[in-house]
Amino acid sequence: MRHGATPTTGKLLPGQASGLHLSEKGQAQAQAAADRIAAIGKPPTAVYASPLERTRETAAPIARALGLRVRTVPGLIELDVGEWTEKPLARLFKTREWPTVQRWPTGFRFPGGESFAEMSVRAMDAVLGLVTDHPGETIVAVSHADNIKAILAAAAGVPLDLMQRIVVSPCSVSGLLFTGGGPVVLCMNSTGSLDDLVVS
Repeated sequence: MRHGATPTTGKLLPGQASGLHLSEKGQAQAQAAADRIAAIGKPPTAVYASPLERTRETAAPIARALGLRVRTVPGLIELDVGEWTEKPLARLFKTREWPTVQRWPTGFRFPGGESFAEMSVRAMDAVLGLVTDHPGETIVAVSHADNIKAILAAAAGVPLDLMQRIVVSPCSVSGLLFTGGGPVVLCMNSTGSLDDLVVS
């Protein structure tokens, strides 16, 4: 799932900047997500988060509701946007590079940071490692919008260049089932009940 809203959500490109905490709205979103996840028929057995504060703060009420602790996974950390870190989105939208970020992400590397392709491999490797560590279990992994878009694209067999067509709202849940035959996308961008997450 994606972390909750912060004071700069939709205003700045945070990247891997530290010290960014959930807003009051984000805290409420995280608690609502915890309530939804705790109501799942097969409760999660582990809660993971990227190392950044906003993901760990989102994961905390989920872990409390389940009687678990939050464990961090470096591979789930936000895309490293380098020199674009904490730049106003309104200004970035006007750059000549922005259309590439949106329409051809595999052709772009953030100045002084990562490429989308590197992030995609890193994030999926982290998820696959968790799947290996928890066979047959349900787990929660709290990460960031672009990471989750890339993971969903890979799971659905969608080219990475189409990842920006996927919407991942703050505190939304995207459900994946990993089977011997490959991943199955159960839901994307869900902010409602998770009771019906089953394979049809």
